[in-house]
Amino acid sequence: MATVAAIYTGQGLSERIQPIFREVLPDCRLVSIIDDSLIADVIRSGYVTPAVTRRLTQYYRHAEEIGADMILNTCSSVGEVADWARPMLDIPIIKIDEAMAALAASQYRNIGVLATLPTTLEPTKRLIQREAGKQNRDVQIVDALAKGAYQALISGQPEEHDRLILEAARSVAQQADVLVLAQGSMVRMEEALQKATNLPVYSSPRLGVMAVKAELERMGKVNSI
Repeated sequence: MATVAAIYTGQGLSERIQPIFREVLPDCRLVSIIDDSLIADVIRSGYVTPAVTRRLTQYYRHAEEIGADMILNTCSSVGEVADWARPMLDIPIIKIDEAMAALAASQYRNIGVLATLPTTLEPTKRLIQREAGKQNRDVQIVDALAKGAYQALISGQPEEHDRLILEAARSVAQQADVLVLAQGSMVRMEEALQKATNLPVYSSPRLGVMAVKAELERMGKVNSI
C-alpha cells in the first residue's frame, strides 16, 4: 500500500483533502502532519521566515522516516520551500497548487488570481508565471486580495469569508479569462464564483490529489485505471 504524507500549515483543509483521497486513491494510506503555528508565523512576519523553513523541512524528513512514498505540500504560502527542499529528499514532493497553475497557464492568457492572504498571492503568481514559462506561453495576471477573509474564516464567520472573496472576484472578473483560487481553503467558493462571474474557476485540492495519483502511477506504487 502506498503512503502519502500530507503536510498542513493550518487547520481545516485536511477535512476537504481526505474525502478526495478516499475517492481518488482508495487504497492509499494518507498520513496528516498538521502544524498551524507555521502559517501563523508566516502571517505575523509577512513572509516565510528561516525558522518556518527549518520546521517545514523537518516535517518533510519526518515523512520520509514514517515510510511515506510521497509528500503532498498543501500550503501555497510555503510552496517555494518545497521547491528548495526537493533535491534534499529521497521521495518526491507534490505541491497542491502546481497542477492548477500549469493547467491555467496552458489554457488561458488573462489569469485572475484570488487570495485571502498576501503571503499566498505573490507565490501563486510566481508559480503561474513559471509554469507558463515552461510551456513557452505568455500570460497576464491580474490579482485581488480578499482582505480580512482568512481572519473571518478562522474566527468562525464563513459567510463573511465568502462575501469578501466574491467582492474580490468581481473586481477582476472583467479583466480575466479564468479565476485561480490561491488557497485550498477557498475551494468552498468555486461553484459560487463560477455562477457570479461566468468564468471558469480553478481550485487546487482535487487537481493536487490527481497529481499525486499520476506520480504514484508513474512510480509504480498504484495501478493505473
